[in-house]
Amino acid sequence: MADSTHRDRPWVMRTYAGHSSATDSNALYRRNLAKGQTGLSVAFDLPTQTGYDPDHELSRGEVGKVGVPIPDLGEMRRLFDGIPLKTMNTSMTINATAMWLLAMYQVVAEEQAHDAGEDPQEWVGQLAGTTQNDIIKEYLSRGTYVFPPEASIRLTTDMIAYTVVTMPRWNPLNICSYHLQEAGATPVQELAYALSTAIAVLDAVRDAGQVPPEEFEKVVGRISFFVNAGVRFVEETCKMRAFGRLWDEITRERYGVQDPKMRRFRYGVQVNSLGLTEAQPENNVQRIVLEMLGVSLSKDARARAIQLPAWNEALGLPRPWDQQWSLRLQQVLAYESDLLEYDDIFEGSHVIEAKVAELVAGAKEEIDRVQAMGGAVAAVESGYMKQALVASHAARRAKIEAGDQLVVGVNAWKETEESPLTADLDAAIQTADPLAEASAIERVAAWRGQRDESEVAEALERLRADAKTDANLMDATLVCARAGVTTGEWAGALREVFGEFRAPTGVTGVVGMSEGGSELTAVRERVRATGQELGGRLRLLVGKPGLDGHSNGAEQIAVRARDAGFEVVYQGIRLTPSQIVAAAVDEDVDCIGLSILSGSHMELVPDVLEQLRAAGVGDVPVVVGGIIPESDARRLREAGVAAVYTPKDYGMTQIMDDIVDVIRRANDLD
Repeated sequence: MADSTHRDRPWVMRTYAGHSSATDSNALYRRNLAKGQTGLSVAFDLPTQTGYDPDHELSRGEVGKVGVPIPDLGEMRRLFDGIPLKTMNTSMTINATAMWLLAMYQVVAEEQAHDAGEDPQEWVGQLAGTTQNDIIKEYLSRGTYVFPPEASIRLTTDMIAYTVVTMPRWNPLNICSYHLQEAGATPVQELAYALSTAIAVLDAVRDAGQVPPEEFEKVVGRISFFVNAGVRFVEETCKMRAFGRLWDEITRERYGVQDPKMRRFRYGVQVNSLGLTEAQPENNVQRIVLEMLGVSLSKDARARAIQLPAWNEALGLPRPWDQQWSLRLQQVLAYESDLLEYDDIFEGSHVIEAKVAELVAGAKEEIDRVQAMGGAVAAVESGYMKQALVASHAARRAKIEAGDQLVVGVNAWKETEESPLTADLDAAIQTADPLAEASAIERVAAWRGQRDESEVAEALERLRADAKTDANLMDATLVCARAGVTTGEWAGALREVFGEFRAPTGVTGVVGMSEGGSELTAVRERVRATGQELGGRLRLLVGKPGLDGHSNGAEQIAVRARDAGFEVVYQGIRLTPSQIVAAAVDEDVDCIGLSILSGSHMELVPDVLEQLRAAGVGDVPVVVGGIIPESDARRLREAGVAAVYTPKDYGMTQIMDDIVDVIRRANDLD
């Protein structure tokens, strides 16, 4: 029954935000909080996420693009200037460098306490929020891993052991199935791989011996999840109920957790960005609302925190007004509707119960398969989970192209009136500050110039020494933060000890479209005939320059190109322009396809073109794909790019046909 006199407390409302600089992001956070946002969700730029300073070669074009650059304690101070951390709930989307960012966050809180004349340790004990810190999904989707899996899990377990005592209100690990769905996961795979990750981490914490057995329930109770909610909101509702049921069973039976509160499935949500379309982007608003309902309608499986993408994310960086619109969607649902006045409206539904049972059974089967391989880490290292996700994503793409899965405005009902929202595309998105990178480089140089270098060297030496033992690395990391070490220096010291890692691409062995109908057959014949005219099989290099680790699109292009008969050269993520050019020369490729979704295309693509000319292979055509505004696309074509593809170009077989045309024109075959 409804009770209008009692309403449940709304979920924490966040907006995922951060760009250009700490100062600009701080101003944005203050505006959002004034508009009714009840928590912060910090987006860090790719150099910060992957452990590089703004002046590193791989940082070029990436500084301040998809988040805020935080290379040192000074920038962390600026980020939270005037925002009392003692009373704030802060979510930080950070993984490989999570320990480092949490250490700087703690030090800023201590400084704020000192300035307020209060006890710093009391402030630290009150800190509330979340570090995502789910490194396993980084090997499968976002690609912001740094160290090998075993070392990465060690950093995670050290953080958990530290926070459970020192920051009892902090969630040190946020198992993130969001990006699994973005990488193609079905609901069953999202359930299974997220829970397999949780098992891997909890087993590691238990076996490390840093947490007394009687305190282990507290560890389980601080684990949270960050999930994806797609537009199939009934299925998504059932998925969330399945998550809760499975988590309760795992924590009770595998870890012996007796307290029901410690077994509660606690999760936050960013609803699906994969399904947002560049075509008729106004339709994204209703998609976002439906996705929000999937994680809010069911009281017994309701999200603790929700952040929504903006309607124009497939076009570029949302403006503050776009983010405000998404916040208002949440507020209307929470405060104007009667949703929060009811008990669980799905309790007793035979339809819901049957679907939940189906998802639970499928997830258990897949979890057992992963455990039989040795667990989530082994399934990452073998490439099993990555290949499964690439295959699922390829199947989804094939259904859309075949018209079996309808996407309004993309493959159905494409006719449209001119939209006033996109009449001026350049004004419909926010442009990152073009001076952000230069400013960040100047500031980090100034930071290095004013610190005590002997103290920095001593702190880094301790970090390296502790990394070679089984000591908890949080203490040495805090010493580094207080000494003025930079993000790149902290990660660089650990790279020296742990080494680096290149995850399997998942492309090998995956067949996207074994048949594909007459369209793919015709393209295969064109690929074969053109290769014959040029004296060999056509070779396509798929390259990911810079730090952008979102490889889903590149992987799907690589799979479809191979299905179309190309010999595909794909070396994975995080390559410098010089490495891509070297591969193009060594492999004697016929075309280069660059994939960039981080907004760094205007810096990195011209660099590749210039280096191709310097290497004497400037006649090799280059095509580019990514979230690229039309004004940038024009400039890229003027610079010599043969073709530019954006999310509206969903027909990958057509793209393969276009690439054949590009190769033929470049070789004067027509």
